Amino acid sequence: MGTRTAPEAEAFSRPPGTEPQRLPPLSPAGTAVALLFGCASFTPSLLPRAWWLQAVVVGLSAAFGYWVGVFVGWLVVTVSGRSPSPATRRRLWMALAAIGVPLLSVTLWLGHRWQEDLHRLMGAEPPDSYAWVRILLVALAWYSLLVGVGLVLVWLVRTVAARLARRLPRRLARPLAVVLVGVLLVGFNNGLVWRVLVEAANVTSSVVNGATKPGDSRPSAPERSGSPASLTDWRSLGRQGRDFVAGGPSQAQLRAFSGKAPGQPVRVYVGLDLSQTTRQRAALAVRELQRAGGFDRSVLVVVTTTGTGLVEPDNADAIEYLHNGDSAIVSMQYSYLPSWISFLVDQEKAQQAGRELFNQVYDAWLERPAASRPRLLVSGTSLGAFGAEGAFSGLEDLRHRTDGVVLAGPPNASVLHGELVAQRDPGTPEWLPVVDGGHPVRFAAAASDLRVAPGSSQPELVYLQHGSDPIVYWSPRLLFDRPDWLGEPAATDVSPDMFWMPVVTFWQVTADLPFALNAPPGHGRHYREIFADAWAAVAPPPGWGEEDTQRLRARLATPGE
Repeated sequence: MGTRTAPEAEAFSRPPGTEPQRLPPLSPAGTAVALLFGCASFTPSLLPRAWWLQAVVVGLSAAFGYWVGVFVGWLVVTVSGRSPSPATRRRLWMALAAIGVPLLSVTLWLGHRWQEDLHRLMGAEPPDSYAWVRILLVALAWYSLLVGVGLVLVWLVRTVAARLARRLPRRLARPLAVVLVGVLLVGFNNGLVWRVLVEAANVTSSVVNGATKPGDSRPSAPERSGSPASLTDWRSLGRQGRDFVAGGPSQAQLRAFSGKAPGQPVRVYVGLDLSQTTRQRAALAVRELQRAGGFDRSVLVVVTTTGTGLVEPDNADAIEYLHNGDSAIVSMQYSYLPSWISFLVDQEKAQQAGRELFNQVYDAWLERPAASRPRLLVSGTSLGAFGAEGAFSGLEDLRHRTDGVVLAGPPNASVLHGELVAQRDPGTPEWLPVVDGGHPVRFAAAASDLRVAPGSSQPELVYLQHGSDPIVYWSPRLLFDRPDWLGEPAATDVSPDMFWMPVVTFWQVTADLPFALNAPPGHGRHYREIFADAWAAVAPPPGWGEEDTQRLRARLATPGE
């Protein structure tokens, strides 16, 4: 062992006062940990991955591992006071090459097998090839970029420290340099990079919001927003709003399903561009609901949308088939952005929208004679479930002010959901908890989870959550804290080979988020058929039975017929 400075020590500890001439060299310790993190990221996550997504996850995980290894190496050198000689470092690099090549080869083979198993677990066709060459090239590009940025930051800290050491004691120069560069980096990220990314997402999403889905046309029925009789203009509803009011089962489809003369469902929607404030949009929604006769139906459903303004079509259709058109659904838009982006930047908007819309509908509902009030129901999917919870102070408030609630795929940050999961009965898993024996709250991942025994009371609140829905389980805590759902027997649609690893699991589940809707039906964020069972459990019409639920489930599974 010599006394020359190792790359690990040089990256963090170059003495101030000398001007650095080059970037720190690559670290054997950092590369070793990067290799371990990169190989670990090939293990299965919640959803099947495309090759390019696998490459991004590998690059991110390996880059993070590199800096973990550098930091550990620096600690060892600092504590021991000794660093490896050049000859020792050469031997370390040779050992890494000898171990790394076969380790990476085995990992690529295992990764292909894991992806095949995960595809089959969800009833999807496995990929023909794993494109391992492309995975390695793209992963290496990401890894090089992120490690290179880190090396530049280390160089910048050393440069600033060297300049400060000319005027300040050396023991102050380095920590002050770290603080200054950190403030500069955070300010640059928050003030420019993040703002530009969010603004770009807003502009892109607003352009999409202005378009109309093929096949959607302005409704003529006065019970629909955007119709000639409506208080809201068709163009103001946004892409998702126009799709909502133009969609749904026709009178002929309702009659064919029920065998009876149907009512005309009410669908009320207020777009984001129509009014400047959430309160104004909610007030307009209530006036529109009153105009359309929504308070005269047997059920009235207040829906908080996803980030883009989506009202889940299968959710709305299930209500209208269940009650043969004697229903009203009201909703309003609060964002253009997809839910996973909205969750990062628009959380408060979702809760404010859910709270304001429900409270104003509730106040108008209370003004009617008790005998003529419709059953007041609440629903939301993904970020909409998070926003819908925001209308209530807790479970008792929810039970007191509603006649039933169905929330699908609630984000991990949903407060009421988190409290109920934490209170689950002993022995029940986090991915399918049972609270107080299943009443008044029921969690369901499949239709069988919602069956009510004869003589048992109906659930008042139903949470739909697939074990493979990353929105339900993603949390920053995944970085360094193993969740219960990865320490318990796996959900039926989660690979038994998935296990928690610090940092790596966080990046894996993060990469799953944008693709939750791309999962096969019955997995990820696809809750299509199970909405039939949820509403049949929470708010069934008189005389409704299990056979009716099965027919409705089959009907929702074949949209457009």
